[in-house]
Amino acid sequence: MKKYMLALGLSLLTVLGLFTGCSPKAETASGSDSLKIVATIFPEYDWVRQVLGDRAGEVQLTLLLDSGTDLHSYQPTAADMLTIGECDLFLYNGGESDAWVERVLATAANPDRRTLSVMEVLGDSVLEEEVVEGMQEEEDHDHAEGEAHEEEADEHVWLSLRNARTACAEIARVLGELDPDHAAEYQANAENYMAELEALDGEYTALAENAARRTVLVGDRFPFRYLMDDYGLEYYAAFSGCSAETEASFETIAFLSGKTEELALPCILTTESPQPGVAETIRSNTASGDQTILRLDSMQSAGTGDNYLDIMKENLEVLRQALA
Repeated sequence: MKKYMLALGLSLLTVLGLFTGCSPKAETASGSDSLKIVATIFPEYDWVRQVLGDRAGEVQLTLLLDSGTDLHSYQPTAADMLTIGECDLFLYNGGESDAWVERVLATAANPDRRTLSVMEVLGDSVLEEEVVEGMQEEEDHDHAEGEAHEEEADEHVWLSLRNARTACAEIARVLGELDPDHAAEYQANAENYMAELEALDGEYTALAENAARRTVLVGDRFPFRYLMDDYGLEYYAAFSGCSAETEASFETIAFLSGKTEELALPCILTTESPQPGVAETIRSNTASGDQTILRLDSMQSAGTGDNYLDIMKENLEVLRQALA
Protein backbone atom coordinates (compact mmCIF):
# COMPACT_ATOMS: atom_id res chain seq x y z
CA MET A 1 0.00 0.00 0.00
CA LYS A 2 2.80 2.43 0.88
CA LYS A 3 4.54 1.72 -2.45
CA TYR A 4 1.25 2.30 -4.27
CA MET A 5 0.66 5.59 -2.50
CA LEU A 6 4.19 6.77 -3.22
CA ALA A 7 3.83 5.90 -6.91
CA LEU A 8 0.54 7.81 -7.00
CA GLY A 9 2.20 10.77 -5.31
CA LEU A 10 5.03 10.78 -7.84
CA SER A 11 2.59 10.77 -10.74
CA LEU A 12 0.65 13.65 -9.20
CA LEU A 13 3.85 15.66 -8.86
CA THR A 14 3.95 16.43 -12.57
CA VAL A 15 0.34 17.60 -12.57
CA LEU A 16 0.67 19.69 -9.42
CA GLY A 17 3.84 21.25 -10.76
CA LEU A 18 1.65 23.22 -13.15
CA PHE A 19 0.18 25.13 -10.23
CA THR A 20 1.84 27.74 -8.05
CA GLY A 21 -0.70 27.90 -5.23
CA CYS A 22 0.75 25.03 -3.19
CA SER A 23 1.52 26.11 0.38
CA PRO A 24 3.73 24.13 2.80
CA LYS A 25 2.44 22.84 6.13
CA ALA A 26 4.41 25.10 8.44
CA GLU A 27 6.36 28.01 7.08
CA THR A 28 7.87 31.32 8.12
CA ALA A 29 6.31 34.04 5.97
CA SER A 30 8.75 35.49 3.51
CA GLY A 31 9.26 36.77 -0.02
CA SER A 32 9.55 34.53 -3.06
CA ASP A 33 13.29 35.27 -3.43
CA SER A 34 14.18 34.33 0.12
CA LEU A 35 16.11 31.24 1.15
CA LYS A 36 13.84 28.18 1.22
CA ILE A 37 14.66 25.53 3.83
CA VAL A 38 12.78 22.30 4.54
CA ALA A 39 13.36 20.14 7.64
CA THR A 40 11.60 16.80 7.92
CA ILE A 41 11.29 16.62 11.72
CA PHE A 42 10.95 19.07 14.59
CA PRO A 43 14.44 18.96 16.19
CA GLU A 44 16.13 19.86 12.90
CA TYR A 45 13.53 22.54 12.27
CA ASP A 46 14.17 24.16 15.65
CA TRP A 47 17.96 23.89 15.32
CA VAL A 48 17.79 25.74 11.99
CA ARG A 49 15.49 28.33 13.53
CA GLN A 50 17.96 28.95 16.35
CA VAL A 51 20.93 29.27 13.98
CA LEU A 52 18.99 31.68 11.76
CA GLY A 53 18.20 33.84 14.79
CA ASP A 54 16.67 37.17 13.82
CA ARG A 55 16.79 36.19 10.17
CA ALA A 56 14.29 33.35 10.67
CA GLY A 57 11.48 35.75 9.70
CA GLU A 58 13.17 36.45 6.37
CA VAL A 59 13.55 32.80 5.38
CA GLN A 60 10.93 30.29 4.21
CA LEU A 61 11.46 27.58 6.82
CA THR A 62 9.15 24.58 6.55
CA LEU A 63 8.55 21.69 8.95
CA LEU A 64 7.52 18.80 6.72
CA LEU A 65 5.98 16.41 9.25
CA ASP A 66 2.87 17.73 10.97
CA SER A 67 2.77 17.62 14.75
CA GLY A 68 1.89 14.07 15.72
CA THR A 69 2.96 12.48 12.43
CA ASP A 70 4.84 9.24 13.06
CA LEU A 71 8.37 9.45 11.66
CA HIS A 72 8.45 5.69 11.16
CA SER A 73 5.42 5.50 8.87
CA TYR A 74 5.50 8.87 7.11
CA GLN A 75 5.32 9.02 3.33
CA PRO A 76 5.45 12.36 1.48
CA THR A 77 2.44 13.78 -0.31
CA ALA A 78 2.65 15.35 -3.74
CA ALA A 79 2.55 18.77 -2.05
CA ASP A 80 5.46 17.74 0.18
CA MET A 81 7.46 16.71 -2.87
CA LEU A 82 6.82 20.07 -4.52
CA THR A 83 8.06 21.83 -1.39
CA ILE A 84 11.22 19.72 -1.32
CA GLY A 85 11.78 20.26 -5.04
CA GLU A 86 11.72 24.03 -4.67
CA CYS A 87 13.90 24.37 -1.57
CA ASP A 88 17.51 25.52 -1.30
CA LEU A 89 18.34 23.32 1.70
CA PHE A 90 16.73 20.03 2.68
CA LEU A 91 17.48 18.60 6.14
CA TYR A 92 16.49 15.07 7.04
CA ASN A 93 17.36 12.55 9.71
CA GLY A 94 18.82 9.86 7.49
CA GLY A 95 17.67 6.60 9.13
CA GLU A 96 15.65 3.65 7.89
CA SER A 97 12.45 5.70 8.15
CA ASP A 98 13.84 8.11 5.55
CA ALA A 99 14.12 5.47 2.81
CA TRP A 100 11.71 7.61 0.78
CA VAL A 101 14.14 10.55 0.61
CA GLU A 102 16.38 9.18 -2.14
CA ARG A 103 13.43 8.54 -4.45
CA VAL A 104 11.90 11.95 -3.84
CA LEU A 105 15.17 13.80 -4.36
CA ALA A 106 15.70 11.96 -7.64
CA THR A 107 12.19 12.89 -8.78
CA ALA A 108 12.31 16.49 -7.60
CA ALA A 109 15.54 17.24 -9.42
CA ASN A 110 17.15 20.52 -8.42
CA PRO A 111 20.88 20.83 -9.15
CA ASP A 112 21.26 23.80 -6.79
CA ARG A 113 19.57 22.24 -3.75
CA ARG A 114 21.77 21.30 -0.78
CA THR A 115 20.92 18.33 1.40
CA LEU A 116 22.01 17.58 4.96
CA SER A 117 21.53 14.19 6.62
CA VAL A 118 21.96 14.56 10.38
CA MET A 119 22.92 10.92 10.87
CA GLU A 120 25.54 11.22 8.14
CA VAL A 121 26.96 14.28 9.87
CA LEU A 122 27.11 12.40 13.19
CA GLY A 123 29.01 9.48 11.65
CA ASP A 124 30.44 7.16 14.31
CA SER A 125 28.24 8.74 16.99
CA VAL A 126 25.24 6.89 15.54
CA LEU A 127 24.40 3.79 17.62
CA GLU A 128 22.81 0.50 16.65
CA GLU A 129 19.30 -0.11 17.94
CA GLU A 130 19.55 -2.18 21.10
CA VAL A 131 17.37 -4.90 22.58
CA VAL A 132 17.92 -5.20 26.34
CA GLU A 133 16.87 -7.91 28.78
CA GLY A 134 13.12 -8.18 29.13
CA MET A 135 12.34 -6.07 26.07
CA GLN A 136 9.76 -7.60 23.78
CA GLU A 137 11.36 -8.25 20.42
CA GLU A 138 9.29 -7.28 17.43
CA GLU A 139 7.81 -10.11 15.43
CA ASP A 140 9.04 -10.11 11.85
CA HIS A 141 7.24 -12.52 9.59
CA ASP A 142 9.41 -11.57 6.61
CA HIS A 143 12.35 -13.45 8.15
CA ALA A 144 12.70 -17.19 8.06
CA GLU A 145 12.64 -18.94 11.42
CA GLY A 146 16.08 -18.81 13.00
CA GLU A 147 17.35 -16.15 10.59
CA ALA A 148 19.15 -13.27 12.30
CA HIS A 149 17.56 -9.83 11.97
CA GLU A 150 19.68 -7.20 10.28
CA GLU A 151 20.95 -4.60 12.72
CA GLU A 152 19.57 -1.11 12.21
CA ALA A 153 20.82 2.24 13.37
CA ASP A 154 18.88 3.89 16.19
CA GLU A 155 17.31 6.89 14.49
CA HIS A 156 16.56 8.96 17.59
CA VAL A 157 19.87 10.85 17.48
CA TRP A 158 18.29 14.20 18.39
CA LEU A 159 17.76 13.10 22.00
CA SER A 160 21.46 13.66 22.68
CA LEU A 161 22.40 17.25 23.48
CA ARG A 162 25.91 16.40 22.27
CA ASN A 163 24.60 15.28 18.91
CA ALA A 164 22.56 18.49 18.76
CA ARG A 165 25.73 20.57 19.13
CA THR A 166 27.42 18.68 16.30
CA ALA A 167 24.39 19.11 14.05
CA CYS A 168 24.08 22.84 14.77
CA ALA A 169 27.72 23.45 13.90
CA GLU A 170 27.17 21.82 10.51
CA ILE A 171 23.89 23.68 9.94
CA ALA A 172 25.68 27.00 10.55
CA ARG A 173 28.43 26.04 8.10
CA VAL A 174 26.00 25.09 5.32
CA LEU A 175 23.82 28.16 5.87
CA GLY A 176 26.94 30.30 5.65
CA GLU A 177 27.77 28.79 2.28
CA LEU A 178 24.24 29.34 0.99
CA ASP A 179 24.07 32.90 2.32
CA PRO A 180 27.67 34.14 2.71
CA ASP A 181 26.55 37.72 3.44
CA HIS A 182 25.21 36.51 6.79
CA ALA A 183 27.63 33.66 7.49
CA ALA A 184 29.20 35.42 10.49
CA GLU A 185 25.75 35.99 12.00
CA TYR A 186 24.82 32.33 11.60
CA GLN A 187 28.08 31.26 13.16
CA ALA A 188 27.59 33.57 16.15
CA ASN A 189 24.00 32.36 16.63
CA ALA A 190 25.17 28.75 16.48
CA GLU A 191 27.92 29.32 19.02
CA ASN A 192 25.53 30.99 21.45
CA TYR A 193 22.97 28.21 21.06
CA MET A 194 25.61 25.50 21.36
CA ALA A 195 26.73 27.09 24.62
CA GLU A 196 23.16 26.72 25.93
CA LEU A 197 23.12 23.09 24.83
CA GLU A 198 26.43 22.49 26.57
CA ALA A 199 25.20 24.11 29.78
CA LEU A 200 22.13 21.88 29.84
CA ASP A 201 24.35 18.88 29.09
CA GLY A 202 26.29 19.82 32.21
CA GLU A 203 23.09 19.80 34.27
CA TYR A 204 22.26 16.31 33.03
CA THR A 205 25.80 15.15 33.86
CA ALA A 206 25.57 16.55 37.39
CA LEU A 207 22.19 14.88 37.91
CA ALA A 208 23.47 11.48 36.77
CA GLU A 209 26.61 11.72 38.89
CA ASN A 210 24.69 12.58 42.07
CA ALA A 211 21.46 10.61 41.65
CA ALA A 212 20.37 8.01 44.19
CA ARG A 213 19.86 5.44 41.41
CA ARG A 214 21.09 5.00 37.84
CA THR A 215 18.30 2.95 36.26
CA VAL A 216 14.98 3.93 34.67
CA LEU A 217 12.15 1.74 33.49
CA VAL A 218 9.97 2.68 30.52
CA GLY A 219 6.64 0.94 30.04
CA ASP A 220 6.58 1.94 26.41
CA ARG A 221 8.73 2.19 23.31
CA PHE A 222 12.28 3.29 24.06
CA PRO A 223 13.64 6.06 21.80
CA PHE A 224 15.92 7.38 24.58
CA ARG A 225 19.09 5.31 24.12
CA TYR A 226 21.22 8.34 23.19
CA LEU A 227 19.96 10.25 26.22
CA MET A 228 20.81 7.37 28.56
CA ASP A 229 24.16 6.56 26.97
CA ASP A 230 25.39 10.15 27.26
CA TYR A 231 25.11 9.96 31.06
CA GLY A 232 25.85 6.30 31.72
CA LEU A 233 22.29 5.46 32.79
CA GLU A 234 20.81 1.97 32.54
CA TYR A 235 17.30 1.17 31.42
CA TYR A 236 14.61 -1.44 30.94
CA ALA A 237 11.73 -0.99 28.50
CA ALA A 238 8.76 -2.78 27.01
CA PHE A 239 9.65 -2.21 23.33
CA SER A 240 12.50 -0.91 21.21
CA GLY A 241 12.36 2.67 19.95
CA CYS A 242 11.09 1.85 16.46
CA SER A 243 8.92 -1.10 17.43
CA ALA A 244 5.51 -1.40 15.81
CA GLU A 245 4.26 -3.65 18.62
CA THR A 246 1.28 -2.30 20.54
CA GLU A 247 0.66 -4.98 23.15
CA ALA A 248 3.16 -6.28 25.68
CA SER A 249 3.25 -10.00 26.39
CA PHE A 250 2.64 -11.51 29.82
CA GLU A 251 6.37 -12.27 30.05
CA THR A 252 7.32 -8.66 29.30
CA ILE A 253 4.87 -7.27 31.87
CA ALA A 254 5.98 -9.77 34.52
CA PHE A 255 9.67 -9.01 33.92
CA LEU A 256 9.23 -5.24 34.09
CA SER A 257 6.98 -5.41 37.15
CA GLY A 258 9.58 -7.59 38.85
CA LYS A 259 12.38 -5.16 37.99
CA THR A 260 10.33 -2.24 39.30
CA GLU A 261 10.02 -4.02 42.64
CA GLU A 262 13.59 -5.37 42.73
CA LEU A 263 15.10 -1.92 42.14
CA ALA A 264 12.47 -0.11 44.25
CA LEU A 265 11.87 2.30 41.38
CA PRO A 266 9.62 5.23 42.32
CA CYS A 267 8.53 5.92 38.74
CA ILE A 268 7.52 4.17 35.54
CA LEU A 269 8.13 6.25 32.43
CA THR A 270 6.21 6.55 29.16
CA THR A 271 6.63 8.63 26.01
CA GLU A 272 4.39 11.48 24.88
CA SER A 273 2.41 8.96 22.76
CA PRO A 274 2.25 5.98 25.12
CA GLN A 275 1.21 2.47 24.22
CA PRO A 276 -2.22 2.24 25.90
CA GLY A 277 -2.22 0.70 29.34
CA VAL A 278 1.28 -0.79 29.35
CA ALA A 279 2.75 1.39 32.11
CA GLU A 280 -0.43 1.06 34.17
CA THR A 281 -0.39 -2.73 33.78
CA ILE A 282 3.23 -2.89 34.92
CA ARG A 283 2.36 -0.78 37.97
CA SER A 284 -0.72 -2.84 38.85
CA ASN A 285 1.39 -5.99 38.86
CA THR A 286 3.80 -4.69 41.51
CA ALA A 287 3.21 -5.35 45.20
CA SER A 288 2.76 -1.68 46.14
CA GLY A 289 1.15 -0.42 42.93
CA ASP A 290 2.05 3.14 43.93
CA GLN A 291 4.71 4.13 41.39
CA THR A 292 4.30 7.51 39.70
CA ILE A 293 3.87 7.38 35.93
CA LEU A 294 5.82 10.17 34.24
CA ARG A 295 6.30 11.18 30.62
CA LEU A 296 9.63 11.59 28.84
CA ASP A 297 9.18 13.55 25.61
CA SER A 298 10.88 12.08 22.53
CA MET A 299 9.72 15.06 20.39
CA GLN A 300 8.04 12.85 17.84
CA SER A 301 4.81 14.78 18.36
CA ALA A 302 6.39 18.23 18.62
CA GLY A 303 5.47 21.05 16.25
CA THR A 304 6.48 24.56 15.27
CA GLY A 305 5.22 26.08 18.51
CA ASP A 306 7.58 23.95 20.61
CA ASN A 307 11.19 24.53 21.62
CA TYR A 308 13.91 21.87 21.65
CA LEU A 309 15.75 23.24 24.68
CA ASP A 310 12.56 23.63 26.70
CA ILE A 311 11.58 20.02 26.03
CA MET A 312 15.03 18.78 27.03
CA LYS A 313 14.79 20.83 30.24
CA GLU A 314 11.43 19.22 31.00
CA ASN A 315 12.98 15.79 30.39
CA LEU A 316 15.72 16.66 32.87
CA GLU A 317 13.14 17.31 35.57
CA VAL A 318 11.39 14.01 34.79
CA LEU A 319 14.69 12.16 35.18
CA ARG A 320 15.34 14.03 38.42
CA GLN A 321 12.19 12.42 39.86
CA ALA A 322 12.81 9.02 38.32
CA LEU A 323 16.37 8.80 39.66
CA ALA A 324 15.59 10.14 43.13
